[in-house]
Amino acid sequence: MLTVGFVVTPGFPVMSLAALSVFEFANHSSGEKLYDIQILSDDGMPVPSASGTSLETAAFNNGRFDTVIIGGNTRVMPTSRSLLAFVSSAAKTSRRISSICTGIFALADAGILGDRRVTTHWLFTEDLKTRFPEAQLVEDRIFIVDGPIWTAAGNTAGIDLTLHMLEEDYGSDLARMVARILVVDSQRSGGQSQHSALLELNPKSDRIQEALAYARQNLCKPLSVQKLAQSAGLGPRQFSRAFHAETGTSPAKAIESLRLDRARLMIEQGRHPIEVVARETGFGDQERMRRAFIRVFGESPQRLRAIAAGRANRGTS
Repeated sequence: MLTVGFVVTPGFPVMSLAALSVFEFANHSSGEKLYDIQILSDDGMPVPSASGTSLETAAFNNGRFDTVIIGGNTRVMPTSRSLLAFVSSAAKTSRRISSICTGIFALADAGILGDRRVTTHWLFTEDLKTRFPEAQLVEDRIFIVDGPIWTAAGNTAGIDLTLHMLEEDYGSDLARMVARILVVDSQRSGGQSQHSALLELNPKSDRIQEALAYARQNLCKPLSVQKLAQSAGLGPRQFSRAFHAETGTSPAKAIESLRLDRARLMIEQGRHPIEVVARETGFGDQERMRRAFIRVFGESPQRLRAIAAGRANRGTS
């Protein structure tokens, strides 16, 4: 059985606890207690959340944990002496130590980041860069694993982080099962941007949402207005008018944004040749994809792949 210590601070968002659901359902799905979870705080007293509800906790004391997670907060909290001592000790005795959102400031205050690559929520990146300019911050990533240091962006990214932990601990089959139970539509690998093209489009009606869901699942195929309209149960003209009214852009531009999101992730992960990325994301050929990358990102796919590889090499050297 693996022990997990999850640290909360006064004013924590209740959503930050969602990451622990992965461990809970791993226990339930396997029929055995794979993880023992303890909620921790400075003094072991009830800790109030941002919503006003309180959570029972245990004090740090001298407990040792396989995994330590420093939960986030709605603001950057001062790191107490006892938390500093706990993090410093955990860095020596725990297999992995991690943070969600603002929890990274406790890791930085304890001086355990070294030259590890890390991330945090986009709201706090400037604060982290100002206070800890030496930190190897990789902005705009869902989560990053660099050796024993695991860092996640926001609270929902904590779910992705703990699903990755579960997969490392007990295999991909159990991780996929838990993801299905949690109705997580895809197990994100961590390389994704914190800013989703689909979220930026922000469609209101079910029909436009269904059309975009269809597009995301079929990016490798031709996606004409007629096809999208058909998936939404509308005529092409009616669909185009409704789409622009809800998203502020045309179907063609929206599909290109979805394709660029997917292509950039595949490029940075480095698992597929660039021509395969172009084909699988619906660009068709490398030149068309290259022109879109330069126009939107200011860099070619080859250059972005080289940058991502350089970051990875620095993290493992």
